[in-house]
Amino acid sequence: MIGETDVGRPVVSDRVLATVLFTDIVGSTERAAELGDSQWRSLLERHDVQVREEVERHRGRFVKSLGDGALAVFDGPSRAISSAIAIRDGVHDLGLEIRAGLHTGECELLPDDDVGGLAVHIGARVSSLAGPGEVLVSKHSPRSHRRLGPNTDRLRRPRPQRRPRAVADLRR
Repeated sequence: MIGETDVGRPVVSDRVLATVLFTDIVGSTERAAELGDSQWRSLLERHDVQVREEVERHRGRFVKSLGDGALAVFDGPSRAISSAIAIRDGVHDLGLEIRAGLHTGECELLPDDDVGGLAVHIGARVSSLAGPGEVLVSKHSPRSHRRLGPNTDRLRRPRPQRRPRAVADLRR
């Protein structure tokens, strides 16, 4: 029978509804060239520590470092948005500026605590549309940010003219 194993137990889904957060350091290549490998690596380590701390403080899960950014997942958009804002503000003290993108959707649970699926791809695309210092939220992420107060001044939805053609749900 579909949905059951050969011993009659239901199959556990390897998919979860989650909010994915992608961050990216603005101007990372230029900054790395300016600092040199050793100093850049040291700065990235401090960045990663700060990102992990904010993700955990907002009850998310740090999935992985992406070289000059990070991927994290949350059980809802409000915590993810708050975390993104805190990361954006916190890394500023390190002399860094980030962009962030969030999307809520069904994610595939992969080996080694990684995540995949369309929601992850959309989150990455949303992040790529964000400008320096912006936290961009996809259309299908609930509008929880309205409850977050004054720190949401640079939180916005993707601009329609920059919408990727292959990802229709990034429209306003």
